[in-house]
Amino acid sequence: MRILVTGACGFVGNRLIGHWIRQGAGHQFVAVDNFVRPGSEMNRQTLRELGVQVLHGDIRCPSDLETLPEVDAVIDAAALPSVLAGVDGKSSVRQLLEHNLNGTANLLEFCRVRGASFILLSTSRVYGAGVLNQLPMRRENERFVPAAEAVPLPGFSAAGVSETFATEAPRSLYGTSKLMSEMLALEYHHAFGMPVWINRCGVLAGPGQFGHAEQGVFSFWLHAWKSRRPLRYIGFGGQGLQVRDALDPVDLVPVLDAQLACQDKMDRRVFNFGGGVTNSMSLRELSDWCRLRLGDHEVLADDTDRAFDVPWLVMDSTRAQAVWNWRPKRSLNIILEEIAEFAESHPDWLDRTSPK
Repeated sequence: MRILVTGACGFVGNRLIGHWIRQGAGHQFVAVDNFVRPGSEMNRQTLRELGVQVLHGDIRCPSDLETLPEVDAVIDAAALPSVLAGVDGKSSVRQLLEHNLNGTANLLEFCRVRGASFILLSTSRVYGAGVLNQLPMRRENERFVPAAEAVPLPGFSAAGVSETFATEAPRSLYGTSKLMSEMLALEYHHAFGMPVWINRCGVLAGPGQFGHAEQGVFSFWLHAWKSRRPLRYIGFGGQGLQVRDALDPVDLVPVLDAQLACQDKMDRRVFNFGGGVTNSMSLRELSDWCRLRLGDHEVLADDTDRAFDVPWLVMDSTRAQAVWNWRPKRSLNIILEEIAEFAESHPDWLDRTSPK
């Protein structure tokens, strides 16, 4: 199968392609990236060394897609991934929508004309930040734990947030752009019979992730800790009790293969993929892990609340387990250890991949 991967020289696209090739999956890849992110040129070289065709292209420009070769499927891993995109002064709302919505629309048209299937790598941030912040929390040791039994909500359980959890505003402009992309992709599926899959991912983490928190807090925290950069617990009392789960992108490969091959006309097209409660950790717990593995370092407290932050967001992947027999295989400890080893062997990684 020939697969077009957008954002191929970002962390997720690069890691997926590399894993497929190293395991001898037999796919052919067309890798497309606009190379605007620091670090993407390094990943282009990595892909070329693996024999992958790497093309410069911007999915915001339909003309950049016109000369691409025929493919059987598109995996859309291109996005402005920051939950603060559009409000942080680093990117505008128009830029966010051009990347995350218009780009997806162009890819959907590409797939419709070429007869290709489409897989969108979406995000847990489509779920309502306002609703998540209303969930009652209690402190348990060094993390927040939902005390939601008094306030039952559809799509919420001890296993986390499922696909039926509220997606109402406020989410963030980033989350809204991804939710709009999901809706458009599903409309293409119903209007044109295109095979479309929406994979909502929790925090993706692993070695080689670019060096800023918006790309993934687990990787950023370890790199900043190793290089003794300033770190802060922001919001929620400045205690670092907020919790997220982590998933290595390579754990998506089996389900992506199943989706690419699927001929069933199933109704469900939207799935959560995350590390779950077992692979979740608070920032304070992450600091404890770093202290044992990388030595002591001070983390400052900043109780300033920040827009769109949430105290607890863990993905419930029960639907993916039922439909695809999927579970994450790589433990959080293994993911963190690989990031730590990468940080030790790449001491200048933050300087090379952080926005200036």
